[in-house]
Amino acid sequence: MQSQDVAPRPGPSSTASSSTDPVVDVEQAEAALVEHYPRLVRLAYLVLPPGLGRGRRVLTAHALVQRALPRGRTPAPVIPAQSTGRDADPGYALVRLKVLRTALEAGLPLKRTAWPKRSQLPPSLPQVRGLKLFPRSGGAEELALDQRLSALSGPARAAYVLRGLEKLPDGDVRTVLTAAGVDDVTCALREADGITAAYALLDSPEFDPCSLQARPTDLMRRRQHMKATLAAAAAVAVCGALLGLPGDGWGPDGAAAPAYARNPAAQAALDPAKLTRVAPTAWQSSARTDFSVWPARGDLAGDQDLLRRALAVWARPGEAVQVSATPGTPSGGPAGPPQLLYAGTVDNAHVVILYDGLRIARYAESKDSGKKAALDFARVDGATGAGANAVVLGRADGNVRYLTAPWVKKAAERDLLKPGSGARDLPLTDGTTAPLASPAVRTSACTSWNVLQVTDTSGTRLLTDLGELVPARLTTGRPGSTHEVSGAQALRGWAPFACSLSAVRAAGVRSVNAWEYAAQPLPDGSGSGTWVCTRAETWRGGGARVLAQFHTPGGTYGAVAAKAQDVPDCGPRDPQVLAGVLWKSGAGSWYLLAAGSRGMSSISATGGVRGTSNGNLLTVKTLQGAQAGLQGTLENGLPVDGLG
Repeated sequence: MQSQDVAPRPGPSSTASSSTDPVVDVEQAEAALVEHYPRLVRLAYLVLPPGLGRGRRVLTAHALVQRALPRGRTPAPVIPAQSTGRDADPGYALVRLKVLRTALEAGLPLKRTAWPKRSQLPPSLPQVRGLKLFPRSGGAEELALDQRLSALSGPARAAYVLRGLEKLPDGDVRTVLTAAGVDDVTCALREADGITAAYALLDSPEFDPCSLQARPTDLMRRRQHMKATLAAAAAVAVCGALLGLPGDGWGPDGAAAPAYARNPAAQAALDPAKLTRVAPTAWQSSARTDFSVWPARGDLAGDQDLLRRALAVWARPGEAVQVSATPGTPSGGPAGPPQLLYAGTVDNAHVVILYDGLRIARYAESKDSGKKAALDFARVDGATGAGANAVVLGRADGNVRYLTAPWVKKAAERDLLKPGSGARDLPLTDGTTAPLASPAVRTSACTSWNVLQVTDTSGTRLLTDLGELVPARLTTGRPGSTHEVSGAQALRGWAPFACSLSAVRAAGVRSVNAWEYAAQPLPDGSGSGTWVCTRAETWRGGGARVLAQFHTPGGTYGAVAAKAQDVPDCGPRDPQVLAGVLWKSGAGSWYLLAAGSRGMSSISATGGVRGTSNGNLLTVKTLQGAQAGLQGTLENGLPVDGLG
């Protein structure tokens, strides 16, 4: 299906402000700032020069947005106010312009002959003492994008962000940049063209200054240069008791931060000799099929020095340690001796996988030096069977390696976009797979989506890498009675919607279910379109993401018609869904097509399109760009709103 044939049901259309627009007063600008504060701070963070460091960029971004309110009534700028969903709000346009202008000023070099601008100085507010604040780490794609953005000039970064985050066309980007004081807009746009990364990455937690991690500043230097008062001494004593973990009593701690006190319980948790190790055959007699019955594997499982470094870094990661955690996953030290799942050499790194009953922790250090390390966490409470079938060992050169459960008998690689191509066997060595292509580190167009196919004692299952430690399980079928994606029909059903999995990367996803809830004859007689709802469930319970997608005959991909988060729709608690799209026929006519799930007795369209139908399908002829709301009624009389 070509993109010009199907368009998602749009929201209110955007219009640009004009010179005849009313002036913007403080109250109007303040309302826009409060409503869109997270997006404005993200915009400022992305445009600010990376040389400031992540911590100062966070505080400066918040400061610039908080200082963006006008002092009185101000003429509305003659620029587009919004991307989707912010309407033509001159208040938002004004605040965004001020944020963009000051973010660009912050990147200008200081001059000896002129006073620095306020935006070039460290922010007076907000201030955070004793802690470093920075966004959560993203995946390989986000890191690559951040590096590419750091190589651009400030105006080029602004052009890329306005295109990707604000969804502005180049004509409007030119207008905004000119109003922000950029001299050579054409050069900025041309420079921004050099970045080919997907704009969707700008919505990643990697670039979210409102969702932060906290780490202490240089504790040793602070302790040397601060004169402790009685209250400070008491605080240091309490913190020392809480953070007192083993240091060089067992030898050098590699990339771990310094230890200040001894805590017997914490020391016991970090003693490599006390790690829990499960017998290789324990799973065969256990009633449980989870990580607790995984044996310790790997060629370095007996390396006490490596294990000690991994435990020490887990307890107190130093400044050189890259720490990441899936949403809702605590990153503190273990409460007791964790279980060792793996310790070995993976590509060019030494890797240790540990499990504490709630989380999987992956420690990786360079083979050349233990001073450079990474620490990743994933929440896995309640993982059983298919949910505990595999863990990511490492990613390199666009590939991923897995450690599989002891009950996995066979592994294979399958391209979800090519259901008829068959699966390629992956050799298993002590539970470790050969490398397979990972869609989580994709930097180009989605032309394939390789998944891990495992065969265990209960059947065949598909798992996909979404950039986290634990792959997500793929299922199909009506909510409440889902099944594995193992047959030819299930594989064909998933194929058009595989690329939509990129929308739930790095979100702590546990499983994704694709449910074909309706088939709708196309009004031009060219066949039937398929309505599919995909629902991604998370390990933390909340935060489920739902997409309603429409696929027409002959099309490679499905089109996203509607999306929502934290809703029961299309789930086991409420297996109902209603969505619509604007569809263009081969003859050039436009239609509103809408479909609901089984049990819907009628659908009504409101707003710019009017129409009602009996049953769960609606077809109404309309015009391009029409806007409509949807309302459905179940057979029991209960109403159902359109998704999104």
